Amino acid sequence: MSTFMAKKEEVKRDWFVIDATDKPLGRLAAKVAMILRGKHKPTYTPHVDTGDHVIIVNADKVVLTGKKLDKKLYIRHSMYPGGIKTETYRSFLKRSPEKAVYKAIWGMLPHNSLGRRMIKKLRIYRGQEHPHEAQQPKSLSVDI
Repeated sequence: MSTFMAKKEEVKRDWFVIDATDKPLGRLAAKVAMILRGKHKPTYTPHVDTGDHVIIVNADKVVLTGKKLDKKLYIRHSMYPGGIKTETYRSFLKRSPEKAVYKAIWGMLPHNSLGRRMIKKLRIYRGQEHPHEAQQPKSLSVDI
């Protein structure tokens, strides 16, 4: 008996909608990363993108537990001397909740060409509305 290996032409992709209201950011990101990679399917193959498309709505209502809102920092650098910028997650979530969710999910995917293909199947929206009704996405409840 040989091991099953999926081929990229044979992969069937579904669309899922996940409501991020009152969900912890890290647990939501872990569940979404698993779906984007395809690890929830029996046909998972490590070197093939077997994942599904994910739409996240209500990204502005995601939560961080404990004191992470004030202690966790979003850090970036302009690559110029003295160009480091830091911001607490409280202000980062207020300014750009889509980017905060995106960064959490991207950190859980492989950082190579396969991961870059996987992250393109992710769509994040601040509110309840999304323009992907034509794809007939299935609602997916994340039990956290």
